[in-house]
Amino acid sequence: MISGTLMAFAGTAVIVVVTPGLDTAFVLRTAAAEGRGNGIRATIGIGLGCLCWGAAAAFGLGALLAASPATFTLLKVAGAAYLLWLGIRLLARPRSAFEKMGAGAVMADPMAGALRRGFTTNILNPKVGVFYLTLLPQFVPAGVDAGWYSFGLAALHVCLATIWFTILATVTASARQLLRAPRAVSTLDRITGGVFVAFGLHLALG
Repeated sequence: MISGTLMAFAGTAVIVVVTPGLDTAFVLRTAAAEGRGNGIRATIGIGLGCLCWGAAAAFGLGALLAASPATFTLLKVAGAAYLLWLGIRLLARPRSAFEKMGAGAVMADPMAGALRRGFTTNILNPKVGVFYLTLLPQFVPAGVDAGWYSFGLAALHVCLATIWFTILATVTASARQLLRAPRAVSTLDRITGGVFVAFGLHLALG
């Protein structure tokens, strides 16, 4: 039974991971503008943010958040504001937006800028917690420790996402010279900025 539920969850997680969304746009943009290393660091930040929400959902904090409208709304507004800020900066000032946001941090700590942005985009999105809270219990078999098993499922999802986004970052970085052409940069920045704004509005209004 356990192996069956693991396989079922893994199949579901793969579908969720490869479906394009905010994290996909973020990794692609970071790898194209800042190289494979920062693309992978952004991936690690995304994974850490998701793992925090997975732990919260597995051990009860996610349920508490879902039961507290004020806390949920506060996190949602903060996350929406952050995404809108990133998106509007990219739309208004392509290329310079990301580089200026991460330049000082990257000089002080090579991992700080991209990793922090990846972590922040997920940790400020309470819908990630709600996603885990609704998905994980469906794959917990009888007779196991629900908390630790759920956390293991969340960790499996993060591992699959990390593998996928690492592949995306590597492939994107290999075409970096083409993507750094002024027209390509402008187009990529505006697409990514539009995705961020769309997700920010969806988070704020959803």
